[in-house]
Amino acid sequence: MYPSKTKKQVTLIGLIILGMYLFSMFWTQREMVGGFGGALDNMLRVIGKFFPPNFSIVSAILDPLFQTIQMAIIATTIAAIITVPLALLSAQNVTTFKPLYVATRTLLNLLRTIPDLVLAVIFVGLFGIGLFPGILALIVFSLGILAKLISETIEAADMNPLEAMRASGANTLQMINFGLIPQVLPQYTSLVLYVFEINIRASVVLGYVGAGGIGLVLNQQIGFYNYPNAMAIIIMIFVVVLVIEYISTKLREALL
Repeated sequence: MYPSKTKKQVTLIGLIILGMYLFSMFWTQREMVGGFGGALDNMLRVIGKFFPPNFSIVSAILDPLFQTIQMAIIATTIAAIITVPLALLSAQNVTTFKPLYVATRTLLNLLRTIPDLVLAVIFVGLFGIGLFPGILALIVFSLGILAKLISETIEAADMNPLEAMRASGANTLQMINFGLIPQVLPQYTSLVLYVFEINIRASVVLGYVGAGGIGLVLNQQIGFYNYPNAMAIIIMIFVVVLVIEYISTKLREALL
């Protein structure tokens, strides 16, 4: 099926990758105190401290839990709006002015380079502890993902209808509105819902650096060694994420 040279190259690459995995496993265990066996014992000991969960605090954590959801909704909505011009400017088949296209692409690459946790630390340092720095961090984080994915969707769109509209005398806004948007709108909506799911999870982590929401409460409970309370919060977050993911999946199926 394949030439002998290709088989040798594939075999050599496979052996190199396998060697890297084995070396990484060996080196990781070497750096671990007690090895994997000790890690498993520690894990079981720590997990035991989280049970049974203390569900009596559920009523007290509903407010920060709703704040987390609100933070993700606001950030996703603002990012979805700002993404539209950025995605158009970073789509090569729409933005024919090369310097503008390269500048927008570079900006989006920069946004994706900075982790959401680092963004939260920066904004918490600028604006203090609360929901506002978390929302700003999620907006910037969402822009990097959404604009990249939507711009690629735009570049994959059929340009023949737009060319026909151009030949009929339509301007740029008319071509985008009637020729491009109908093609990318289902994917756009699906990607926005996908990023909203990501933001729900990310907003919990951002609370660890003071960005508000349920993550801040979870960090406090773990810091005070209230592990049963922390387990109840984790279970509540898990349930909320499952419900939101189910609703989002159904909406995407209906749109696509």
